[in-house]
Amino acid sequence: VQQVFKQLFYMINAVALNNLLLRKDVCSWSTGMQLRFNISQLEEWLRGKNLQQSGAAQTLEPLIQAAQLLQLKKKTLEDAEAICSLCTSLTTQQIVKILNLYTPVNEFEERVTVAFIRDIQTHLQERNDPPQLLLDFKHMFPVLFPFNPSSITMDSIHLPASLNLEFLNKV
Repeated sequence: VQQVFKQLFYMINAVALNNLLLRKDVCSWSTGMQLRFNISQLEEWLRGKNLQQSGAAQTLEPLIQAAQLLQLKKKTLEDAEAICSLCTSLTTQQIVKILNLYTPVNEFEERVTVAFIRDIQTHLQERNDPPQLLLDFKHMFPVLFPFNPSSITMDSIHLPASLNLEFLNKV
């Protein structure tokens, strides 16, 4: 059950983050607030079902960081440093793409300046990120079956002759 929910939450993360990276109309402060609220609801649900050890919440980390990125101030050098230290699960390409797509929803907000985006790129220069922008939502985690030893000993097993397993020898 835990593995199923980890896979399901990864798919939620991948589809939501990919939509964020591809749609300018959803890259805003209010979308960041909505995402963070919805993610907290999912995390609370996991706690309520006692699934916090499944790793499902950790698969949402890139989406959580993208939501926080949408909510942070994006003006000064200190803001750039804060973004770089906070967004460790996002690649440089993803951070820059979200900042380029960021759309103010009211007159109190401003667009992210080109100089600010260059500051971010300078800070993240030494990162060794993969060159991909979008997450692979078809990624499958390996299924792990726990080993449960049987209480039946091998010498107590009787093999019927009708199975034609004469080639097997008890040792």
